[in-house]
Amino acid sequence: MNHSFLVIGTGEVGLSMLQALYDYQSTHQVEFKISALVQPGTNSIHDLSRNKVFENTTLEPIDLVKSSTNELAKVFSKYDTVICCSGFSIGKGMQVKITKAVLEGGVSRYVPWQFGANYDKIGRGSVQPVFDEQLDVRDLLRSQSNTKWVIVSTGMITSFLFREDFGVVSLENETIHALGSWENSLTLTCCEDIGKLTVEVLFHQPEIINMSVFISGETATFTQIAQHLETLYNKPFDRILWDNEHLKTSLENDPENIFHKYRLVFTHPGVSWPMEQTFNHQQQIPVIGIMSWAKANLDIPK
Repeated sequence: MNHSFLVIGTGEVGLSMLQALYDYQSTHQVEFKISALVQPGTNSIHDLSRNKVFENTTLEPIDLVKSSTNELAKVFSKYDTVICCSGFSIGKGMQVKITKAVLEGGVSRYVPWQFGANYDKIGRGSVQPVFDEQLDVRDLLRSQSNTKWVIVSTGMITSFLFREDFGVVSLENETIHALGSWENSLTLTCCEDIGKLTVEVLFHQPEIINMSVFISGETATFTQIAQHLETLYNKPFDRILWDNEHLKTSLENDPENIFHKYRLVFTHPGVSWPMEQTFNHQQQIPVIGIMSWAKANLDIPK
């Protein structure tokens, strides 16, 4: 299962996955084929071909949306391991379609796009309907035995926490909003660690298969997140609680607003887990916490 890898998608997570595969190859002096599935006619093809890091990446230009399940299965069947990094943005039903194509293609091992919450714990019928599709994917994988699979649960991608439109951290307004309670917590993992730790899981011995693996760069309460930001910027931030009633009312008033849905769903206990339970903690693999990520990626006064 470690002779060839196909990474679906070349966004933030996809690129970090490709980078992690090359890093592993270099560090461990092993050889395996690395390929990326890209949308035909996009800049991804040009950008990847220009990047020396990825100069040995085989590109598979195929339209995920327009191609049939059978057409996708023929491409996937050429690879031992398929890692889906396409995200939710490609549309409703696409993660189920990709999973069906993986199974039809007889892929040996599959890492689905499950880089997020513990969807089993959240369950069906949450305010975020795309989460139900994640459970449909899990049902498909668990109902068969030909393709082995690994789910890597990461919590929220760290960069998402700092999106102004998400509204939890507003650097512009020097404000921190807590979702539900100041003692509610988030598990956050940056893209670099998602790639690195997923690859470590895939090469781990004894082999990890047919299970969910939990990773985390940091698990922090909203109080701790506020303290991090105040320490980094050396000044107080306004702290405002958005309790569950406020979050529900906001969603009722604007039911199509994706950020209202995310804010409410991230009050659920299925979005965080203790560091002690994570693969990286148990394997003593260094990761990037909130403050380290912020220092590297935000404009913080010296």
